[in-house]
Amino acid sequence: MVTETDLELPGGRTLHVYDTGGDGDEDRLTVFWHHGTPNLGSPPEPLFPAADRLGIRWVSYDRPGYGGSTPRPGRDLASAATDVAGIADALGIGRFAVMGHSGGSNHALASGALLPARVLGAVCMSGLAPLHAEGLDWFAGMAAAGAAELGAATRGRAALVDHLSTTDFDPEQFTPADHAALAGTWSWLGGVAERALTGGLGGMVDDDLAYVAPWGFDPAEVRVPVLVAHGGQDRVVPSSHGRWLAGRIPSAELWRRPEDGHVSVLGSAEAALGWLREHAGLG
Repeated sequence: MVTETDLELPGGRTLHVYDTGGDGDEDRLTVFWHHGTPNLGSPPEPLFPAADRLGIRWVSYDRPGYGGSTPRPGRDLASAATDVAGIADALGIGRFAVMGHSGGSNHALASGALLPARVLGAVCMSGLAPLHAEGLDWFAGMAAAGAAELGAATRGRAALVDHLSTTDFDPEQFTPADHAALAGTWSWLGGVAERALTGGLGGMVDDDLAYVAPWGFDPAEVRVPVLVAHGGQDRVVPSSHGRWLAGRIPSAELWRRPEDGHVSVLGSAEAALGWLREHAGLG
């Protein structure tokens, strides 16, 4: 069962929070799920059976501007750590792990960097490197549609809004393996993305602007155990980004999945949860 609540933060902001917690949580590992772009914060239903088996409690939230969460224009990636800490405090959670897919990975890394006393470990799947990552040709290997979207983000909010408002989604960004995943186990992801856009483009715009702006932390600052999982055929976020992150984060382990794309790499998410529980000291 997933409980949904609206958490009021100082300053009048609201975060819409999801929680699978209940009786017996003292023996469970809490994992904060960070959603991709554009998504809502619903915890990942395809992973519920594995989470039950491993004793994992999901907590997640709609990022500002999505679903029931108040917009926060100008937010950076580091602000996710503040939001996560506020949610954890409200729910009485001391320590926890984090997991994200796509852009959610970068928000998860923020918690790993900025909440080292509370985060037990992190999983980063299909995540971006910083725009000006040293030694990385950031756009190389990126599908034309994705490169155009993020390129528009580098030109500012007005250019990005114009681009997103006049451009349709290009399914060619996804590999055949991605389309198979979206037609099968991870069809849930398509539904979440569709619902995220019913509220408009605001959350997506703020996400894209945050990805190409200074993050508010350096991945090298992450000291907690980190698993970087990336598909070798990824056309949305090329695998060179995953290799860069794994090389930059001192504590990182890289799982490169040669035949996977941006979505099909989630086929390794169940194993990644096992890795997370083990490296959080609860294996």
